[in-house]
Amino acid sequence: MIASLGSVKLREPRNPPAVLAKNKRSKAVHAVRAAAAGSPRRERINDRRAVILRAALDLFSRFGLHGVSVDQVAERAEVSKSSLLYYFANKEDLYVSVLRDLLTLWLEPLRAFSAEQDPQTAIANYIRRKLVLSRDWPDASRLFCLELIQGAPLLRDELAHELHDLVMQKAEVIQGWVQSGRLAPVEPVHLVFALWATTQHYADFAVQVQAVAGRTLNDPDFFEQTVDNVQRIVLHGVSASSTRKPTPVKKRRTP
Repeated sequence: MIASLGSVKLREPRNPPAVLAKNKRSKAVHAVRAAAAGSPRRERINDRRAVILRAALDLFSRFGLHGVSVDQVAERAEVSKSSLLYYFANKEDLYVSVLRDLLTLWLEPLRAFSAEQDPQTAIANYIRRKLVLSRDWPDASRLFCLELIQGAPLLRDELAHELHDLVMQKAEVIQGWVQSGRLAPVEPVHLVFALWATTQHYADFAVQVQAVAGRTLNDPDFFEQTVDNVQRIVLHGVSASSTRKPTPVKKRRTP
């Protein structure tokens, strides 16, 4: 049967309603299964976004927000400018997205602190994980440092809420360790500050570290030496009563 609508002829569907309903249900099931398995399109979107963020991190960490253009990030990410602006509204949005990802990355080791842990083991593991981040993501640490030095104009809300709240939660864990006698009396917040400063130094001042020590954390031996010494300094101090001998620092070879 053919129904007319002006000059346009519309044919009724060949499939009866029951068949159409079955096909619709089949498509819905397929869509759910595809979503559960991970949509290829979604994966491509996430991959493209990650590539853009990594390119932006590389450039922002060296030249800052105002020293980088959207065109430069797009060129580094090997995407078109219009493609970049599909994922991020503008350069500031891209910059803040990079910083938020960095904050999540750098706070992850601290989230692992729990009251049930042995404090010595927890802090030692934290030091290692933070030094791994300083080794593998030095540009991330430097960009975060640069943003803080400038007063964190685009990250102030995250610092006042997410960062503050997490540190206060973990400060209670540290205070519990102190009160139970498992950790020497220490102000929790200052301990966290000291851990940040000590571990991130090797990323933020990598040039200085190499100038003095002749090596960076990319040297496996120097990395383990750094982990060992920072753990010992934080957990046992530098008192002469310590029976453990420090790992000697090898002198630089001069040409």
